[in-house]
Amino acid sequence: MCGIVGVLGKHEVSPLLVEALKRLEYRGYDSAGIATVSEGKLDRRRAVGKLVNLSDLLVHDPLPGKSGIGHTRWATHGAPNTVNAHPHQSGPVAVVHNGIIENFKDLRAELARHQILPQTDTDTETIALLTHHYLTQGMSHVDAARACLARLEGAFALAFLFDGQDDLIVAARKGSPLAVGHGDGEMYVGSDAIALAPLTNVITYLEEGDCAVLTRETLDIFDESGARVTRAPRQISMDAARVDKAGYKHFMAKEIAEQPTVLADALRGYLDGNSIVFPHALPDFSKVERLTMVACGTAFYACLTAKYWFEQLARLPVEVDIASEFRYREPPVTPGTTALFVSQSGETADTLAALRYCKGKADHILSVVNVDESSIARDSDVALPIHAGVEVGVASTKAFTCQLNTLLLLALHAAVQRTTMTPEALADKLEKLRALPGLFNATLERGHVMEDAARKIAEARDVLFLGRGLMFPLALEGALKLKEISYIHAEAYASGELKHGPIALIDKTVPVIVMAPRDALFEKTVSNMQEVMARGGKVCLVTDAAGAEAAGSDVWRTIILPEVDPVLTPLLYALPAQLIAYHAAIAKGTDVDQPRNLAKSVTVE
Repeated sequence: MCGIVGVLGKHEVSPLLVEALKRLEYRGYDSAGIATVSEGKLDRRRAVGKLVNLSDLLVHDPLPGKSGIGHTRWATHGAPNTVNAHPHQSGPVAVVHNGIIENFKDLRAELARHQILPQTDTDTETIALLTHHYLTQGMSHVDAARACLARLEGAFALAFLFDGQDDLIVAARKGSPLAVGHGDGEMYVGSDAIALAPLTNVITYLEEGDCAVLTRETLDIFDESGARVTRAPRQISMDAARVDKAGYKHFMAKEIAEQPTVLADALRGYLDGNSIVFPHALPDFSKVERLTMVACGTAFYACLTAKYWFEQLARLPVEVDIASEFRYREPPVTPGTTALFVSQSGETADTLAALRYCKGKADHILSVVNVDESSIARDSDVALPIHAGVEVGVASTKAFTCQLNTLLLLALHAAVQRTTMTPEALADKLEKLRALPGLFNATLERGHVMEDAARKIAEARDVLFLGRGLMFPLALEGALKLKEISYIHAEAYASGELKHGPIALIDKTVPVIVMAPRDALFEKTVSNMQEVMARGGKVCLVTDAAGAEAAGSDVWRTIILPEVDPVLTPLLYALPAQLIAYHAAIAKGTDVDQPRNLAKSVTVE
């Protein structure tokens, strides 16, 4: 969500801060600002809307200084306006913050008794006010920041900058990610490595509860108990952190188009001949009694898909939970349970909290992530990378298909271990899986058919998605994609549930997108489709050539995909779901990569 960057540099930092913030735009934001120290004086600039507004402001009202912090804000407390934009300042202290301070009202009341009153609607300002209060009591800058941190409840990543201190940044994290970058006589801080990639490739990831004191030459880290600790620096791949559109109009278009190559690379990372290569620390699935899968958003739909795979292929009972509900219903986690957590960023707050709930209860903690050094990866017994590369578009595309790929490989691996699949059957599935990138290319070449359908779908106020079996989670994902980037109301249902209520919504103004490859459930799905057409509904059928022939020519639109093994259909059928949403959003003129109110990485509950 919110993005943080800080620089203790040798040169003017305002351009560096703005450029780093641009690399964090993918996280979602509604305002931005920077603060610097120049000749001992702390000053700041803030603007609402896109970063170009902040850049324009800095042209007319420059902000000098070789030390600074910056922020892109996604509003939680208080409206998105200039007053509520970060950095927040109280006297000699400025602060940028990602997260939520849960006890800010209590702290405000305490400060009010000292006639210290807020000027904004935010929880973050309370941090600056409290730190300023401690400074007035004679504390040093570092001690004041640490005293403030000790009072905060909730989740946060923070960076402090002080008047008169051009060689000091204090940073801290609890529940939200934060990394420190090392330069030659320079030091940096950022929400993730992407922000810092042009500045350094040597990163130290702060652990939960850490407080870091940065100067240009030193880094001192203290853990939650106050003890000085050492966190090993890591060298990151500059290629992995590169963010550009490569000639595409939108990151989402680029990331959709990358999927054949990315999937092929991901398969190479896990396959060796007819064997699937996983870490030795992975549990023996023949001894696993139950698998609990937890995720949010698109990752949750990947888990719903994987439930079918694990249960049908490996005969392993699976429960799937939305992370934000999981720990609050306090589910019993019994011996013999393996818990699996899926998150693109590896920093999703609800998923991380659910993981920590399961620690000490589940026999094994596994995760499927796109960021190897993320909090979820580090807190897992085994973390399986999806090998999707950096995904910038808020609406997940290549990360979703790579999550599906990793989960399918895990289900196939479990099936062999549980003797529900022979090695020969596994070899057949892997051969077909290796052919999938080619089928991805063939599907993308038919994108004009999906674009044509999407332009018509974009005229609707409401859209329904239907699917059975493995296509039901894909219908849910298709509806999510459409609503999140085109702002069209879309819902998805298991096809068999149609006459249990949703059929009341059907009329000639409601497009119904039916995901239906010619599989064992095809005839039942077609029967549900006929019920829609009998009531004037406009059916857009997504199927293969055999399915199109069997369905007939009465449907409103038909999108024909290559034939594929039924087990692999979720990966291939994700592409038309993505392309329909993308082209509908283009037709509506919405902000495809940064849809309103959404953030790429949800690091607050």
